Amino acid sequence: MKNAVIMQARTGSSRLPGKVLKVLKDKTVLEHDIMRIQQARLIDGIIIATTVNDEDDRIVEIADKCGVYNFRGSQDDVLERYYYAAKKFQVENIIRITSDCPLIDPHIIDEVVNCYNQNPVDIMTNVPNEWEEMSYPRGMDLEIFPFVWLEKAFNEAQSQYDREHVSPYIYDHARNRYYYKYSKNYSKYRLTLDTDEDWEVISRIYDHFYKGKHDFYMEDIIGYLDIHKEISVINQKVEQQLKH
Repeated sequence: MKNAVIMQARTGSSRLPGKVLKVLKDKTVLEHDIMRIQQARLIDGIIIATTVNDEDDRIVEIADKCGVYNFRGSQDDVLERYYYAAKKFQVENIIRITSDCPLIDPHIIDEVVNCYNQNPVDIMTNVPNEWEEMSYPRGMDLEIFPFVWLEKAFNEAQSQYDREHVSPYIYDHARNRYYYKYSKNYSKYRLTLDTDEDWEVISRIYDHFYKGKHDFYMEDIIGYLDIHKEISVINQKVEQQLKH
């Protein structure tokens, strides 16, 4: 596969245990993740990278139900999990998305992938860790990098931190990094799922928009939050954990 999404997912979570299996409007968060990503036109496949733990059997079942690939590997060495998943399915370019983004916008995925296809770099992301470079909300996160850099990180990264977070080694060593920015600054909004406050915000968004179809996207969500400012402030003070 040329461009494939590899999405890490596991039941364990220190801040919100079992978050990917939480039920949101009759479907799990993971199912919503997958269904939204499947709308992207420039990806060749989706691989759910989970662990070998029995508790994550349910994640594999969901992947099968949704008709996407799965790979099972190390719980703690997520870099290793990504490497062997990409190698098994012969992925040329890895699109990394985390499973706590049930509002991910497939149009943004296509825009970033298209930009990467036209301008290949060592790594491209729309949500960098440098706050001054941010324009997208957390929850619209993705990054794309070639297999050669994933393999380099797998072979050379030594620290526990680098191996738990997949791409820090690439950011630290790659010379050609690209931050994909939006025309407006929506970085103050938080649309990811990591805490109870995040769950409240996402639940309200789904209650308003979701009628059995994923036909609402980032601009729709931001417009709704602009009108209902009491919702966006619910998780405004949540401290973001590193995803890269």
